[in-house]
Parts: sequence; structure tokens; C-alpha cells
Amino acid sequence: MLSALITIIRRDLLVAFRRRSELVNPILFYVIVITLFPLGVSPDHEFLSKLAPGVVWVAALLAALISMESIFRQDFDDGSVEQLFLSQHPPTLLILGKVIAHWLITGLPMLVIVPLMALLLYIPEQAIPTLFLTVLIGTPILSLIGAIGVALTAGLRGGGVLLGLLVLPLYIPVLIFASAAVSTAIEGLPSSGHLAMLGSGLILALILAPLAISASLKISMN
Repeated sequence: MLSALITIIRRDLLVAFRRRSELVNPILFYVIVITLFPLGVSPDHEFLSKLAPGVVWVAALLAALISMESIFRQDFDDGSVEQLFLSQHPPTLLILGKVIAHWLITGLPMLVIVPLMALLLYIPEQAIPTLFLTVLIGTPILSLIGAIGVALTAGLRGGGVLLGLLVLPLYIPVLIFASAAVSTAIEGLPSSGHLAMLGSGLILALILAPLAISASLKISMN
């Protein structure tokens, strides 16, 4: 089972690296939104540091959303999704591998550059580890929840608009707790409570999301 999980991750990573434009677009969007925000609003250090947690997380949320369709859309069109259910391995395991691959493509680059983005928005040094943790915990939740929406809309033409309507409300708790954790860290207060809520959300998503994605894909194939 572990070998099957690694194989599906490797396969999706190879496919993604062959479509480099789709690979680069989400992270470029993330960087552009954050770097343009001070130019469009105000370069004041104090003002930016107050708004920084929300800006970083809204940018991460939107960057994750524009990359979501790559999880199942092409596989649905070429029939690869059906092979997931014909495999001898549990479909939920293979689905989890595809979501992990998506996070490695989109969430991991955000995690790598988030300290630089924090410096651009004048987030204090003591809050950067908390920001790093929120991105580490929160972006996998975005991938897991987004995959449910993609699975539901995979069989529809122009499902991208519907995907946003389905997924964005479910992203709001992640946005609230992640930005609140960074805000409290900026103020010098403990943010362990917000991080614990994010952690529990990740555990819940890891348990329930593959089951929901599997059921949604079956609905889309019918």
C-alpha cells in the first residue's frame, strides 16, 4: 500500500513537471498578490504588519483555488479516475496520494517562500515561526477540501466557477484561525489555541476528505 501511495505521488509529480506553466502559475500568483499589495494600499510599516496575516492567507487561499482543477480534471477526461476504482488498492489511499502530490506542487513552494513574504509585509521576526506553522498546517487542509469540490464538479463543463462557490465557504475557518494565530503572535500573545484548532482541522480533513472525494468521484462518473 505504501508503494502504491508513493507511485501515485511520483506519477502526478511527473505529469505536473511536464506542464510547467500550470506548475508555476499558482506560486507566481501568490507572490504577485503579496508584492503588489503594499504598492496598492500603503507602504507604512505598522499598517502593513497589521494587515499582513490576512493578506498572506487570502493570497494562499486564492492561489490554492486556481490550481485545484489540476487534481482530477485531466484524469477524469482520459479515464484515469476509473482506474483508481478498479485498482486492487483502496481508492481512498490513491486519492490521498493525488492530494499529497497537489500539496507538494502548490503548498510546499508557498511554505518555502513564506519567510520572504513575511519580510516584505514587515511581519515581526517573532511571528514568522507562527506564520510558517500556519502555512504548514493550513495548506494541506486547503488541498483536501478543494479536492472534494473538484471531484464534485469534474464531470461538468465550466465547473471552475461552481468549484469556487462550493469551496470558498469551507475555506473560511482555515482563513480565520490561521490569520488569527499570526495576529496574536505579532502582538506577542500565545497562539497555541489557534494552531491547535488548525491541527485538529487537518486531522479531521485527513480522515474524512478521502472518503468524501471517493464518493464525489463516483457521483461524477455516473
